[in-house]
Amino acid sequence: MNTMTYKGYTARVEYDERDTILVSRILGIRNMISFHGDTVAELRAEFELAINDYLADCKQQGTPPEKPASGKLLLRVPPEVHGRALIAAQAAGKSLNQWATEALQHAAQPGENQ
Repeated sequence: MNTMTYKGYTARVEYDERDTILVSRILGIRNMISFHGDTVAELRAEFELAINDYLADCKQQGTPPEKPASGKLLLRVPPEVHGRALIAAQAAGKSLNQWATEALQHAAQPGENQ
């Protein structure tokens, strides 16, 4: 997956073969923010403009901009998975939170696991 980042926001970049343009969408927030460009430089400029417009709109409306991630994650997993994860964490001498954070970091490494 190709991405670009600006002010803490990440966008996924794809090529639209039908229209022969680069298209992109901001990831990790509920608002649907998308943009496109004919070149990488144009796409980058549109990305920055989209984020700056989003932040300005939030400020004008008096609402805090949504952050891509709060740092809080609630997962629902089967009890047997929860139990095995807890045992693995304790065996590693870590809290379940520490162990899960490391597992998620490893799984989310760009270029790995794909």
